[in-house]
Amino acid sequence: MADSVRNETLRERFARKHYIESWDAEDVEAWESGGKQIAKRNLIWSVIAEHVGFSVWSVWSVMVLFMPTDIYGIDAAGKFFLVAVPTLVGAVLRIPYTVATARFGGRNWTVFSALVLFVPLMGALYLMLNPGHSYSTFMLVAALAGVGGGNFASSMTNINAFYPQRLKGWALGLNAGGGNIGVPAIQLIGLLVIATVGNTEPWIVCAVYLVLCGAAAIGAALFMDNLGDQKADLRAMGRALKFSDSWVISFLYIGTFGSFIGFSFAFGQVLQINFLAGGDTPAQAALHAAQIAFIGPLLGSLSRPIGGKLADRIGGGRITMYTFVGMALAAAVLIVAGTLDDASAGAASGGVLTAMVLGFIALFLLSGLGNGSVYKMIPSIFEAKAQGLAGADRAEKAAWSRSMSGALIGFAGAIGGLGGVGINLVFRGSYGGEAQSATMAFWVFAIFYLVCIAVTWVVFLRRPQQPVESSAPTSTAPVTPATRLSDATV
Repeated sequence: MADSVRNETLRERFARKHYIESWDAEDVEAWESGGKQIAKRNLIWSVIAEHVGFSVWSVWSVMVLFMPTDIYGIDAAGKFFLVAVPTLVGAVLRIPYTVATARFGGRNWTVFSALVLFVPLMGALYLMLNPGHSYSTFMLVAALAGVGGGNFASSMTNINAFYPQRLKGWALGLNAGGGNIGVPAIQLIGLLVIATVGNTEPWIVCAVYLVLCGAAAIGAALFMDNLGDQKADLRAMGRALKFSDSWVISFLYIGTFGSFIGFSFAFGQVLQINFLAGGDTPAQAALHAAQIAFIGPLLGSLSRPIGGKLADRIGGGRITMYTFVGMALAAAVLIVAGTLDDASAGAASGGVLTAMVLGFIALFLLSGLGNGSVYKMIPSIFEAKAQGLAGADRAEKAAWSRSMSGALIGFAGAIGGLGGVGINLVFRGSYGGEAQSATMAFWVFAIFYLVCIAVTWVVFLRRPQQPVESSAPTSTAPVTPATRLSDATV
């Protein structure tokens, strides 16, 4: 009996150690007295867990480089569809993952979400060692990798609750950027494997990440915390979606994050196809593609916190529109390069290939900036709207803003992920057509970015608006979908 009581006491003590009953990031005194150290510790391990999640989500963008058509029987169009499947699953899972941290605790869910990554890794490892399976089997196992895409939503929702409004752009950008680096990280490991032992040992990539996922789970269990006052549920998501701004943000995120994740999954294949057309063997094409493919996702990941920081200082609406202008110009470069490539019947010159690579890298870099700026807009939107909550005190307004922001972060992340599916399907259609090239896909992307420019201008920048202070109430009027944000906060 005494042992039972002692063990129960130890369990309660351990639970309390990782549980914070009440958290107010806007309390400057508490923040400076130790709150920022707690938030930083949780941010570090959130980034690590999200990082391995992104890596597993994109594992098939690496595996296809190890899949010669004559051995695995999957052509280029089939590979584009194969990498679209985990993108789709990951996008859908972001909605339940958004509410998971509030339901189970940020620490608890981070541990679980890291451990569950073992399942798709083991599945990929098995299939790559046994290439005789059907295409539908490959699609089913690839779909399991979608659980890695859900990690983003739970991680971002959790970190959003830890940081004050004045630092959210930086914190969310750093959290997301560190997670996004998981894409080029796994591609770099794939490159090292191909460069050292060739394109016949893909199991090494999976084995490395089995170890990393275990380390992320252990670190989260030891160093992260659950917040007692964290709230986010599907009802909150429903309330958040009653605001028209929420739908606009989700649409714009298709153009930024959808571009990042879609191109991350497709870039290596596009390069491999071009190198094969230039006369490379499958092994040479895989190596040459891997040597370049990681650069774009790496720059896009690193630029994401910069986009958030710029949005903190200049305004998310402005940075987002400038980003789409740059992306439209980059897509125009790809159209020209693709047209010249088509005219040369696939035997493109080094200059054309260089232009294509630079166009893609510009898209990655700009999409990262846009990711940071769009996500800065989300807490700004609801912080401004919270000031119109009649009869609510500062704590209630902050709680409402966190709840709405967390809900929209998950929904916008899901919609943005669907943009990645669209990019791979557009590439599949472009390469599956008579032209057997990506030029048609580049035209589609350019037109979409022009639409995003127009939407950003009309909704957030066209009309002059009065500044809204984010630190104090400005109105006692009820919050309505018509509540508009100032250019200074958005």
